[in-house]
Amino acid sequence: MDKLDEAILKALLKDSRLSFAEIGRQINLSPAAVRDRVLKMEDLKIIKKYSVELNHKLLGQDLEVIILVKVFHGKLKPFLKLIPKISEIKNAYRITGNKNVHLRLVLRNQAHLQDIIETLMVYGDTETMLILSNILD
Repeated sequence: MDKLDEAILKALLKDSRLSFAEIGRQINLSPAAVRDRVLKMEDLKIIKKYSVELNHKLLGQDLEVIILVKVFHGKLKPFLKLIPKISEIKNAYRITGNKNVHLRLVLRNQAHLQDIIETLMVYGDTETMLILSNILD
């Protein structure tokens, strides 16, 4: 990794749909050189995937929450198998501390939240926090 690779990654993080030519114009490199560097970073798994960021509010999902879960003894494996089946969960992390799982969910409304909490409560104690805004947006 050098400064040019870092500049390419910065451009792709801002907009992963940029063409190699556009990135090249931004960093004074030929499109072919940008392509070669991107392909190398893909091969090295530095770039794992390209994704889309959705506006959930426009899709009718107005509520974003973080739920911390202290999973009951003996329930961790079934709980970890459940998580990928709940499409509302956008991020899930094993964490240290009193709670051992951190979830970020996008939901339609409070009734939808209540349904999800009732599903999760079978596996552990939950603590829910509403996300008011994203400071980095």
